[in-house]
Amino acid sequence: MATLERTSTAALTLAALGIIYGDIGTSPLYTMNEVFLGSGQLPITPQNVAGAASIIFWMLILVVSFKYAFMALRADHEGEGGVFALFGIMQQYKGRLAVPLSFMLMFAAGLLFGEGIITPAITVLSAVEGLKVAAPDLGHLVLPLVITILFLVFLFQKRGTAQVAKVYGPIMFVWFASLALLGIRQIVQYPSILLDVIDPRSATHLLFSIDGKSLMWLIGAAFLAITGSEALYADLGHLGKRAVRMGWFAIVLPALVLNYAGQGAYLLRGGAIHGNNLFFSIVPDILLYPMIALATAAAIIASVALIFGIYSLTSQAIALNLFPRLKILHTNWRSRGQIYIPAINWALCFGSVSLVLIFGSVTRLAAAYGFAVAGVMLSTSITLMAVSIQHWRWHPALAVPVFGSLILLDSGFVIANSLKFADGGYIPFSLGVCAFFIIATWRWGRRIMRRAYDGYVAERSLGWYLDIKKRVEDAGGILHDSRRRSLATIDRAVIFLISRPIKNRESRVPVKVRLHLKRLGAIPKNILFLNIEVMPYAYVKRHYEIVELAPHVYAVHAIFGFMESPDASKVIRDLYKRRLFDKGFRRCAIEVSEDEFIIDKDLPLRYYVLARFFKYLYKVSLPRYRYFGLRGTVSAGLSKTVVPVRVCARGVRIEIPEFPLHAEHDAIDPDTLEQIEPEFVPIREMYRG
Repeated sequence: MATLERTSTAALTLAALGIIYGDIGTSPLYTMNEVFLGSGQLPITPQNVAGAASIIFWMLILVVSFKYAFMALRADHEGEGGVFALFGIMQQYKGRLAVPLSFMLMFAAGLLFGEGIITPAITVLSAVEGLKVAAPDLGHLVLPLVITILFLVFLFQKRGTAQVAKVYGPIMFVWFASLALLGIRQIVQYPSILLDVIDPRSATHLLFSIDGKSLMWLIGAAFLAITGSEALYADLGHLGKRAVRMGWFAIVLPALVLNYAGQGAYLLRGGAIHGNNLFFSIVPDILLYPMIALATAAAIIASVALIFGIYSLTSQAIALNLFPRLKILHTNWRSRGQIYIPAINWALCFGSVSLVLIFGSVTRLAAAYGFAVAGVMLSTSITLMAVSIQHWRWHPALAVPVFGSLILLDSGFVIANSLKFADGGYIPFSLGVCAFFIIATWRWGRRIMRRAYDGYVAERSLGWYLDIKKRVEDAGGILHDSRRRSLATIDRAVIFLISRPIKNRESRVPVKVRLHLKRLGAIPKNILFLNIEVMPYAYVKRHYEIVELAPHVYAVHAIFGFMESPDASKVIRDLYKRRLFDKGFRRCAIEVSEDEFIIDKDLPLRYYVLARFFKYLYKVSLPRYRYFGLRGTVSAGLSKTVVPVRVCARGVRIEIPEFPLHAEHDAIDPDTLEQIEPEFVPIREMYRG
């Protein structure tokens, strides 16, 4: 947040135009067009035009201005906003609603992935379709041009946008200024439209004068005007509340209102609609080609901003252990937020291009847009009610009416957009369901793994391991136990990358440490237990907690926020630079682990399918040590331990094969290395939560 403090509000506001408002800022390209020329085709009458423009105006006021710009921005989590910021807030509470609200937010995150595929397609297509107005003979080039633009947009994502992003804000400022001027040009010829737009009676009169099906089509079409409003909240951490609000109220909202009113004025004057495109029909002929170019640039900026938003969403989900670990590349070493995720990038590219080919026009594509977005908005409103009561300490008598009204409004949006489901709305919704299933399965599988680990180490504390280490050292470096095995101290340094922090000698001995001892019979002289934990906070100030457990034995707990990028190799180098350890640690091996998921066929079918799917996700997921930056030349110092985890009808446990040479040696000697065979965690425990 220090960067925000050093940057002027004007500069941040300008940046917000390019980062946040691209999606909602390009909505005038197709919203009014969809209302009167789309699937519902509301008749063009003075009452309908004034009412539709008024409905859009009050949507912008109630949903974007009040709900997001005023209320949602208050629900920041360590300066961050969005679905996972709400998730982080809800994790602080243990009430009955915490779990269902958390699952609902995970589902909302899945819906955002669906939105991330359709938004680039509809924004770029709506801009390029201006060619049908400027040069109808070139209409056959629209689809090839759109596909080419989309492919190039996704192709250049890996290069980052550190330099190009500097012009995003100015370009979008010109875009919003153009929207306002185009609207004013029409309004001066029909000034009464402004009074009709801001008069809520225009909206209510239209809402109550048409039949139910037409009403749902109208709301679903007008809803396109507020798609992208979630970005006001999701990108809060990049720019801060003041810049987000200033950009909206000073620039974006006036420009949008003037343009929508101007399109309404053009219809009321009886203006001709060229190429079945209302927006480009209000553009003067001499400015048509420049406006197409500007609209295309704005659409590309909106697409890039959304793509980076999906990158950020994915990175946060991975950091919170809600999504399989993927390869994340940093495109700008000066900015931790500039990332590129190849798997997500090309999945979005394939999805967007496929939608363009399937639907072929903005009118048909608009039918697929809105349902998933409405679901995200409804989830946000429901969670904000809980946050207002538990986090802001509002009295329910105040919270329920305020947010209950927003919930009813968003529920209406969901119902209205449900008409689009069969016409394409099922596509982003289905993608959202798939993403949610991945998130839920990954979370379920990780809990299974954690229970197996807990069961394996439950009988031993770190003090047990350190006592053995001391006994071996006191015996001159070699100690024989009652089972005719030897333990030895080796003059080496080993860094154990562990999954849970060690606070003291009473902490449980890590699984890989116990397996290392059991398999090799060797205890390193110098030991560093390194745990890297990503907290449900955006950023943390103090990254290291260091405990000296015994001579030459240390435990380091490295803490990072979910918006940061933990790197184990950098952590190790930083510890060396601080001279926290002696020279014995200068050359060391890094001990990591990799789980082997073993699934028995006696599992009930439901859980067998879940377990198999989790095993697949785990296989394609980046190993934990790779995710934490242990790659490249560092890999030469890695030593990997395979940890077998068995899941069956009896439960889950870690299984290490035992091959005793003599039956008389099967007795357990609690003073040495023998382990008590871990019990299965009962199946009812394994499936709980």
